[in-house]
Amino acid sequence: MGQDRAAVRERAEAVLRRLAGEHARLREDQWRAIEALVVDRRRVLCVQRTGWGKSAVYFVATALLRERDRAAEPGADGTGAGTAAGGPGEGNSVGPTVIVSPLLALMRNQVDSAARAGIRARTINSANLDEWDEITAEIHAGGVDVLLISPERLNNPDFRDGVLPKLAATTGLLVVDEAHCVSDWGHDFRPDYRRLRTFLGNLPTGTPVLATTATANARVTTDVAEQLSTGDGSDALVLRGTLDRESLRLGVLDLPSPAHRLAWLADHLDRLPGSGIVYTLTVAAAGETAEFLRSRGYAVASYTGQVEDADRRAAEQDLLDNKIKALVATSALGMGFDKPDLGFVVHLGAPPSPIAYYQQVGRAGRAVEHAEVLLLPGAEDAAIWRYFASLAFPPEEQVRAVLAALHTDRPLSTQALEPLVDLRRARLELMLKVLDVNGAVRRVRGGWLATGEPWTYDEARLRRVAAARTAEQQAMREYATTPGCRMRYLRECLDDAGAADCGRCDRCAGPLFDADVSGPALAAAQTFLGRPGVEIPPKKLWPTGLEAVGVPLKGRIAPAEQALPGRAVGRLSDLGWGGRLRGLVGPEAADGAVPDDVAGAVVEVLKAWAHGDDPWPRRPVAVVAAGSLRRPHLVRSLAERIATVGRLPLLGQLPPGTGGGAAGGNSAQRVRALHDAFTVPPDLAAVLAGLDGPVLLVDDLVDSGWTMTLLARALRQAGAPDVLPLALAVAG
Repeated sequence: MGQDRAAVRERAEAVLRRLAGEHARLREDQWRAIEALVVDRRRVLCVQRTGWGKSAVYFVATALLRERDRAAEPGADGTGAGTAAGGPGEGNSVGPTVIVSPLLALMRNQVDSAARAGIRARTINSANLDEWDEITAEIHAGGVDVLLISPERLNNPDFRDGVLPKLAATTGLLVVDEAHCVSDWGHDFRPDYRRLRTFLGNLPTGTPVLATTATANARVTTDVAEQLSTGDGSDALVLRGTLDRESLRLGVLDLPSPAHRLAWLADHLDRLPGSGIVYTLTVAAAGETAEFLRSRGYAVASYTGQVEDADRRAAEQDLLDNKIKALVATSALGMGFDKPDLGFVVHLGAPPSPIAYYQQVGRAGRAVEHAEVLLLPGAEDAAIWRYFASLAFPPEEQVRAVLAALHTDRPLSTQALEPLVDLRRARLELMLKVLDVNGAVRRVRGGWLATGEPWTYDEARLRRVAAARTAEQQAMREYATTPGCRMRYLRECLDDAGAADCGRCDRCAGPLFDADVSGPALAAAQTFLGRPGVEIPPKKLWPTGLEAVGVPLKGRIAPAEQALPGRAVGRLSDLGWGGRLRGLVGPEAADGAVPDDVAGAVVEVLKAWAHGDDPWPRRPVAVVAAGSLRRPHLVRSLAERIATVGRLPLLGQLPPGTGGGAAGGNSAQRVRALHDAFTVPPDLAAVLAGLDGPVLLVDDLVDSGWTMTLLARALRQAGAPDVLPLALAVAG
């Protein structure tokens, strides 16, 4: 057996050379993983830093497992390398490797390099439905070595019922990439990954399994390893390496405002080595930062979940080709992006956990001696963390309401469920996925059905997870202020044994960059961020499913009842106006008169609206204040200031809505609560009917947009020729 293992290692080294070049050699833990998978047919968890070579493990193991039986003996040339990846009909002894990964779009470079070792990969996804039969036939004929699928595909009804059982029965190796997503203790838990338990349970005895991640502390590692363990008591082999990255130089710069942070970037971006990534916490911040840096002469691109896929791919390639200095990105540029010579990672705002931060900074310095990693935290970070925390698993009564609604003889789509439960689409879908993997509901064609299986709301576990998130946020604050080695701090947060001072970070070796910004750059940043004005697009379609809850509205909103496009000073997530506006209309804000600086910004918005590139169709002839239960004084004072400056009559403040309903719910619930909540007093209606131009409708905050939509509808039904919405802030 010892000689057999030596021969396997020799062949593994040969495959690696085809993958990575003639000078490549297996790391010891890479060989241990390959040996366990190929020779012992075990289940393995690799927790290794980014750039360590986890993909080499599963591509080499695939090549060896796909060799013909005779390739276990020395090849005809005496090298023992054998033949990798025999073709269709050549007698392959095992089926394809199945890689479950959220990174299909970002694995193209890995697949291209694997092709050099004769490894043929195919993908089954929502974009190639017409190729599924062809790919399935190729798999059965032995012509596919690697099949890549997303975790979401595991519960697509057609795939789950028609493809998955056969695939599980013939899989030669299962790879779970980014395996920390399996654990709800991890920083990026994804319910779809829990469906892997079913896949694991259907694998034939002895099918090797490899799980990989670069970011897992001891709790996550234990959780994932337990889920990998087989029913016969066989534990997974855990290979955990050091997380130190010798090339990374970590630093933190404490700057007083978003304008200072943008100015610092403008002054110093060209001093950072090579090309890199500037991470932001929100989509709005990514767009603003990229626009400002371009205005200062830098070649940068924005990369967020709201950018079209083709544009994201082009931006990725431009960074890979060093055609741009930086991608300004949200976490949408996430796990798996591979640019070995990435020279820097800068964060404008801190991620909510050291684990998430370590994963993102691990993009840099994989094939260069030195890479700069800088964190520029902001006072607004905590508010952004709180917002994302609010999207966690819903309270029990909302979950029970969904389960009750699904106890029918026909499936309900997510859209059909929205009028029945006050959860926004993303949160509702997350909850349904969790219920699915817990066995309480099942996704079928046409939507979701309750299974009738008993289900318990695990409040204690949810509290523990929430507490863990709070502790992670505190740890991120402490990272920014720690007097000791920053790399050691991160490694200890990930339970990396033997962490020692790195000797490179700004605490160990002194700061390489100072916090100074130039006067011109700061002035430019302040001017840029001080520009008020964002559009409020009008609603044109009613939410679906309203008739099921007694609301007689569907389809298009009648043009005679629509608002015109509106304006707001800014978004709550903006780098510039966001902080100021959160202080006025945030959940803890007190009611009061509109401050002079904000009123001045509103005037600037109105000027730009009247004379800019996209002006209003007609100048407003009157002002109406929206009714407000929380901030009536703020809204009234704002309307008064606008009427005075614009020399317009203030027609009054509408009565607050009577329909109730909390802000922040889904669209169907908002319309259900508000569709008949607003009345226009008869004396105001008489005035509206006599106007010859639009009414300016003033409010403090546009969240879902339905309050403004229904207020505008009420005004137009009462006789207003048109309605121009104006608000201080837009949520998001």
